Amino acid sequence: MARVGVEPSLTDVEQALQARGYEVVSLQNEEDAAGCDCCVVSGQQQNIMGIQETSTQASVISAQGLTADEVCQRVDQSVKH
Repeated sequence: MARVGVEPSLTDVEQALQARGYEVVSLQNEEDAAGCDCCVVSGQQQNIMGIQETSTQASVISAQGLTADEVCQRVDQSVKH
């Protein structure tokens, strides 16, 4: 199954993804995203400086305003494409 990076504050999302069989990696720093098929972030830290540097080619999903199940559905869609 796919490898998904999840911000540490999203424990409900982490547990839901693990229940679906995903390998979940905690995103403590940008190196943790290496090798992930998808990353889930809280969306609370917005890029106010407008800098668009990324350290991964993986899809990034913002969990802001979504339930854990909705995030899982978006991860499912992202890794299947």
